[in-house]
Amino acid sequence: MRLVIRSAVAAFCVLGSTLLHAQSYPSKPIRFIVPFAAGGSADIVARVLAPKLGEQLGQQIVIDNRAGASAIIGVEAGAKAPPDGYTVTLGGFSSHVINAFLFPKLPYDPIRDFVAITVMTRIPNVLSAHPSVPAKSIKELIAFAKSHPGQLTYATSGSGSSQHLSGVLLQKLSGISITHVPYRSGAPAVTDLLGGHVATMFATAPSVAPHIRSGRLRALGVTSATRSPALPDVPAIGEIVKGYDIATYYSAHVPAGTSKEIVGKLYAALAKVLVTPDVKERLAADGAEVVANTPDEFAAQLKAEHARWGPLIRESGARPE
Repeated sequence: MRLVIRSAVAAFCVLGSTLLHAQSYPSKPIRFIVPFAAGGSADIVARVLAPKLGEQLGQQIVIDNRAGASAIIGVEAGAKAPPDGYTVTLGGFSSHVINAFLFPKLPYDPIRDFVAITVMTRIPNVLSAHPSVPAKSIKELIAFAKSHPGQLTYATSGSGSSQHLSGVLLQKLSGISITHVPYRSGAPAVTDLLGGHVATMFATAPSVAPHIRSGRLRALGVTSATRSPALPDVPAIGEIVKGYDIATYYSAHVPAGTSKEIVGKLYAALAKVLVTPDVKERLAADGAEVVANTPDEFAAQLKAEHARWGPLIRESGARPE
C-alpha cells in the first residue's frame, strides 16, 4: 500500500512540475536553429519571424545558423536538444522528407525524433525556359519533348533537390523525357540558362523573376497545383498536368518529448505572427506563401509525404552531392 502511495505521489510531483514548467514557459531566450547559411531563403524566413515571435512569447529568439551536410548538421543538433521548448529547429521539405531517402545513414529520424509544429511558408519553384526553346506554355513544352525525346535539358540546384524532383515528377506524370543537368547551386545554373547552355530550369521565384520581367527568360509554369500569389500571371503546372504539385517549404520542429502545452504555445505564437500583414508582405516578396497548419495537420502531412516521395526519390536515382 505504501509503495502504491509513493508511486502516486511521485507521479503527481512529475505532473505538477511539467504543468508548472509549461505555465511559466518561456522564461529565457529561445534558440532557433537554422540548418542553412546566413542570407539564404531559409535564413530570411527565420529572421523575418524572429522579432515578432519574440514579442509574442516575451523572450528573445536567437538565430543559430548551423549550415552544412545538406542541413544534417543543424537538424541533428535540434533533434538532440533537451525537449524543453528552448530549441526550435527550422526544417522543411529537404531536411524532413528528401533526406530520409537520400541518405541511408541519416543521424536523425525526421518523424520519430521531432514534434512537428507547423509549416510556416511554402515556396513553389518556377519552370523557366530560354527564349530559344520553341515552347511558350507547358502544353507546348510537353508536345515538343514528346516529338523530340531526350533533346530538352533542365537545370537544377542539385541532385535530390526539390527542383530535381520537380522535373522527375513532370516527366512521370506527362510521359516525357528531359535530361537533368544538376549544378552545385542555383546561381551558376541561372547563368547558364541565360546563356542558352541549358534549355530550361526549375528554380525559386526570386532567382529568376528579374530575368522573366526583362524578357531574358520565359516563365512556363509554377510547380504548385494552383497559381502562386507571387507570380499570378504564370499558370500552375497542376492546371495542365493532373496531380502535379511540389514546393519547397520551411517548417518549425521541436525535439520529441516536448510537452503538448509548450507545442501549443509555440504554434499559437507562430500562427499569429505568420498572418501579420507586414510579415506576409515581406515573405511574399521572396515568393513565399504563408501556411500555418496545425501540429496535427503537419504531422499527418509529413507521413503522407514520406509515402508519396520515397518511391519517386528512389526511382529518380538521386544521390547526395
